[in-house]
Amino acid sequence: MEPTRPTVHLPDASFEVSGPARPRPVDLYRRPGVRVTSEAFVVAGRTFTLADLTHLQTARGPHDRLTLRAVAVTAAVLVGIGVALGYTGDLHRLPATTYAGLGLAAFVPVGLALVGHRWRPPAYELWGRYKGETVLLFSSDHERQFGQVTRALIRAREAGRLGGLAFPPASETPYEPMP
Repeated sequence: MEPTRPTVHLPDASFEVSGPARPRPVDLYRRPGVRVTSEAFVVAGRTFTLADLTHLQTARGPHDRLTLRAVAVTAAVLVGIGVALGYTGDLHRLPATTYAGLGLAAFVPVGLALVGHRWRPPAYELWGRYKGETVLLFSSDHERQFGQVTRALIRAREAGRLGGLAFPPASETPYEPMP
């Protein structure tokens, strides 16, 4: 006697598709708070469709306010000390080491500015026109993250102009070496 085979029930293949199937968006960059897909740029809960996004520009944000205030206060104090010494008339009686100290103190604001710029650099900003108005799209203190997001956004926009990411034009004609 022959063993019985289990019957397999296949779904009915006579279904209709209404219109062309829309491809699922492809993620080009995805981290907490930031997502770049083939259709949209989502950052901090705001969604920008790529079709409405134009004129992308990168910039650096303003310097840290704390650093600017520290430099301004230090410079004002040094100018105040110089003016006070000038009004007392004791400038000709001061030793040379005092003049050297005042000269070196003039570099304190410059040092503060350099240290502040190193520890708290200006943010990297990505600006663009969205539906007719210029908006700040993305800002980051980290150069690497900013570069990754910017490149992903540029790739997504280029892929949209070329017909999407599912079937890039280069895949239709395979590489053929020249004879």
